[in-house]
Amino acid sequence: MDEQELAVFNIISLAGDSRTLAFEALRLARQGDFDQADAKLEAARKASVEVHKLQTEMITKEAQGEHQNVSLLMVHAQDHLMTSLLARDLITEMIGMLKEQNLQGSLD
Repeated sequence: MDEQELAVFNIISLAGDSRTLAFEALRLARQGDFDQADAKLEAARKASVEVHKLQTEMITKEAQGEHQNVSLLMVHAQDHLMTSLLARDLITEMIGMLKEQNLQGSLD
């Protein structure tokens, strides 16, 4: 396995970790455990940062003239990355709504 293939597999793995952590955060928030939900979201964010570093390294190499192969596996990795980012962003908003709803319920 060459360096690019390893980076692609790492993108898939880290993006999957980020998405999984975000959904775990949502489940915790639905149970009212907002502190743990926030911790899971932070872990998801950190995984996304690591993915972004890998992607940026590949883009930088391409910009410096080192051709990066665009394989079906790379497209798959980018799909995983984009869906994990979208899931994390939407789940962050959903948890915010659950927190607001919880706050409203405690004021009633």
